[in-house]
Amino acid sequence: MIGAKEVRVIDEEKNALGVLPTSQAIQMARERGLDLVEIAATAQPPVCKITDYGKFLYEEHKKDHEAKRHQKQIQIKEIKFRPKISVHDYDFKMKHVKRFLGEGDKVKITVMLRGREKQKPELGYQVLDRVLTDVKEMASQDGSARKQDWAVSALLVPTKLGGKDAKVKNPQGSAKEVQGHGEEKVSPRPGE
Repeated sequence: MIGAKEVRVIDEEKNALGVLPTSQAIQMARERGLDLVEIAATAQPPVCKITDYGKFLYEEHKKDHEAKRHQKQIQIKEIKFRPKISVHDYDFKMKHVKRFLGEGDKVKITVMLRGREKQKPELGYQVLDRVLTDVKEMASQDGSARKQDWAVSALLVPTKLGGKDAKVKNPQGSAKEVQGHGEEKVSPRPGE
């Protein structure tokens, strides 16, 4: 299936045999009980290797699999807010937003509008602005905010500073619980 009249040939030990007529290269491969496989079709003349075609396909598949394994799949995570969100719910959702951004994922912030809220999309934009100011050191907005009739949304992209180094942690390293009237009870770290 090689269309060129001359090819640059490499043998099974990766030694260059030089530029040969295609028919002679095919004959050499058959004498060795192997195939002539075109490796670089765009080169002038095309580069071909004398090898077992099945083994060649297996090695190519293995290289592709390894390349995919080392790639980081960037996902888009969606967090939904409401215009009249409570402080606790807002803080809880913001922890998730910061964690996702810290892991390198994009985050879509959606402020859902219901009923009469649809007539006042500026309520949704206020929540979006609040989120953007809270994560300005970790992320930036990709494009402009989008408005549908039932929601307002924006896409946040992690910045280089907010990449893998940014983790949501308590600065003291221990979990805090708030009891009753604002007193804090510090629970010990695991293993203490």
